[in-house]
Amino acid sequence: MQYKTDVEALDVLASKYRELREEVGKMIVGQDEVVKNVFISIFSKGHCLLVGVPGLAKTLLVNTISKVLGLRYSRIQFTPDLMPSDIIGTEILDETRNFRFVKGPLFANIILADEINRTPPKTQSALLEAMQERSVTAAGTTYHLNEPFFVLATQNPIEQEGTYPLPEAQLDRFMFNVYLDYPSFDEEIRVVQGTTSGAEVDLDMVMEAEEILYFQHLVRKVPVTDNVMEYAVKLAARTRPGSEMAHPMANEYVHWGAGPRASQYLIIGAKCHAALNGKYAPDIDDVKAVANAVLRHRIVRNFKAEAESVSVEQIVGRFLNEE
Repeated sequence: MQYKTDVEALDVLASKYRELREEVGKMIVGQDEVVKNVFISIFSKGHCLLVGVPGLAKTLLVNTISKVLGLRYSRIQFTPDLMPSDIIGTEILDETRNFRFVKGPLFANIILADEINRTPPKTQSALLEAMQERSVTAAGTTYHLNEPFFVLATQNPIEQEGTYPLPEAQLDRFMFNVYLDYPSFDEEIRVVQGTTSGAEVDLDMVMEAEEILYFQHLVRKVPVTDNVMEYAVKLAARTRPGSEMAHPMANEYVHWGAGPRASQYLIIGAKCHAALNGKYAPDIDDVKAVANAVLRHRIVRNFKAEAESVSVEQIVGRFLNEE
């Protein structure tokens, strides 16, 4: 795939993104912010954690996106008895009495890790290792995963009985933490009309794996001005209580702030947000657009915040509104 200039390639990416949104819109009603953030994660070579109650079309969203991107999709239902070998694969003794590795469902392009917090830490860590290294090791042999590789994990925010919550260090592996909300009344009417009529929807493939890899590389090359870079790093630093640049609200309500990975994802996310919206360089508004999704799972509230019902969104909102 050859483009004369990076600017021309960015124009193509913005155009393709509009096509992708149109195709996804045939199946998914509303959830515009969620769909946007999932595409930003994919083109930024990151992973996404979706938090929402059952029945909000999380599985349908991932399945639809995999079809329009021409990627292989795999859904793994995480349960308390799931073992690492169930997702990575295992060695079997074949008919020639030799051991042969049989690949598990992790060897796909898009992985839906459904209810990731329902499986023990041992299995969680096997998935998170694959997310970080993009490879897995079985019986001393390293197997590289298919590229592009993207994990969309889901969590149910209500039912926490019998769960194994992801530790902060593992949550940090996810680029975005995205909340799904209930559809509006009009959107729910459209959902019910579309799903109870028996009508079938044909989805067109807009991209393929090679193009996605090219655009992932292109996003990293998008230039960033010094003031935008400084704003993103300063925003992450504001969340760290007791530090030199800590915001007063962080000192009052935050137990633990965001690490350097947050600064990296703020910039990469801002680059991708700008590119998908037809801009050739991100500005501060692009950083703000991805800030909640990047910082939400990297800020640990203290007891006072929980006692006073001060949410992470309120804390981040104060950081963003006070330049």
